[in-house]
Parts: sequence; C-alpha cells; structure tokens
Amino acid sequence: MMSGPRVLPLLLAAVIGPSLVHAAKPAGVFVAEDDAALVLSDRSWLPGAQLLVRGGDAEGPAAARQLPAFDAIVSGAAQRHALPSSLLHAVISAESRYAPQAVSPKGAMGLMQLMPATARALGIARPFDPAQNIEGGARYLRHLLDEFAGDLSLALAAYNAGPAAVHRHGRRVPPYAETRAYVPRVLAHMARLDAAPAAPATAP
Repeated sequence: MMSGPRVLPLLLAAVIGPSLVHAAKPAGVFVAEDDAALVLSDRSWLPGAQLLVRGGDAEGPAAARQLPAFDAIVSGAAQRHALPSSLLHAVISAESRYAPQAVSPKGAMGLMQLMPATARALGIARPFDPAQNIEGGARYLRHLLDEFAGDLSLALAAYNAGPAAVHRHGRRVPPYAETRAYVPRVLAHMARLDAAPAAPATAP
C-alpha cells in the first residue's frame, strides 16, 4: 500500500474510477490511515476504515442540482488560474453546498468560505458576491498548489486548516479530524464530477 502525502491524488484513478464509478452499486468510499497518510478505498475492511461517502451519494441531491448554477463563473476562474473546474465545484460543495450567503461559526464567508483576512489579502471587496468569492477561492487554491509543489491533498489540507498547520506537521495532512475528513471528501467528489458524462449542449 502506498504512503506519503501524495497518496490521495494517486489513488483516485485506481480506486474511485474503476471500483466506484463503474460499479453498479458501490458500497461507498472509505478512508483509512496508512503510515500517517490518508488512503481512499472501496474496501470497508481496511484497518480503521471509516465510511466517507455512502454508495450512490454525490454530495447530496441538492448540491448536485446546484452544480450548473455557477458553472460559467467556475469555468472562467478555473481557466484563469489553471485549475480543474471539478476542483472548484468540489470545494464549493464541501464548503457551502452552493449557498452564496453562507457564514461559518469562525466567520468564513460565501461559496468558497473565505476567511475575512484571506479575502482582504486577495483583494476581494465583496466576499458574498459569487463571482468575487469564486475568483478569490480559485486564486487562493492556485497559490496553495504552487506552495506545496502541486500536491493537491496538501493544498486542500492547507485550504481547510491553514498552510501553517501543514508545514508544522512536516508537510503532511494535519491530524485534525475535520481536515482528515475534508481532504478525501473533496477529492472523491472531484473524481465523481470528472467521471460524470458531459451535459448535452443546448441549442442556441
């Protein structure tokens, strides 16, 4: 079994793709720990495995229906910052479930749950405006990916827990329950979006 901070993105194609996406009725996505790294699998019998996504779930039907609502904004931000649109949609789904006015108990705001200090540093004057919020979140994700040499699992961990926490724990996903659940959840939803058939083009 592979270990290390890059295990999550490398396992997505091998585990999520053939085992879960193409299975008729997958049991679900399970997360387990191996040598301090998080491992996604469809195997519930792995030591310490916990159910992350139940088979057939797709971040909930309400979130799935909301995906096209901000598609043009997401696509534009993704293109400007060289990110997959599926990544931004997965983060939005995990952070706010597509609620533009969402505010967390810690004060994070909007679709991508930008903290006030982060929004100010990114030059986001109206964090509840969907276009500005998504632009700021995309810019921040691009910065984190560059900071962590393209390691998506570490960038997502930093998005959730802060980059200082990732550095403090030896450039590994910090051992926080919320972060340990957040990273594979976003990656699993991203993989489902990438595997989903493209929506049919509408007639002009």
